[in-house]
Amino acid sequence: MARGICLRLLTMAPRTRAQLAEALRKREVPQEAADAVLERFSEVGLIDDEAFAAAWVSSRHAGRGLARKALASELRHRGVDEETVKEAVDRLDPEEEAETARRLVRRKLSSTRGLEPAVRTRRLAGMLARKGYGPGLAFRVIREVLEDEGAETSPFAEDQGYPLD
Repeated sequence: MARGICLRLLTMAPRTRAQLAEALRKREVPQEAADAVLERFSEVGLIDDEAFAAAWVSSRHAGRGLARKALASELRHRGVDEETVKEAVDRLDPEEEAETARRLVRRKLSSTRGLEPAVRTRRLAGMLARKGYGPGLAFRVIREVLEDEGAETSPFAEDQGYPLD
């Protein structure tokens, strides 16, 4: 029974060991049976939290533009242990993360044209914050992209005490 539950879940999408354990617990599979199946699946490579975390970081960063903070939070939510989370998000190159932030800001820029510089900056910073980018990087990237566009930049970041350099 436990084996079948795990196989069905794994055919739908990759899962962490914690997600499978939770599914077995919800279906009231005896703990001993659940542990045996999870251990065997780990031994044969059907459950691999390290591979899951690496693929998750790569996919979610490329597809949704999520930053390290948001990626780490999602992995923790899926039951990945802290060391594995740290290893997976540390593989993300800081310059690649900054370039992704620039791409996100450029994509959203047109929808903010005509707004006051402070409002524009706030909206762009909010979008980046929701994706897990810290204020220092967010405001630096926003300033760079606005300056590249020739738009007026807002002193909003400095007023809030965020360094732009």
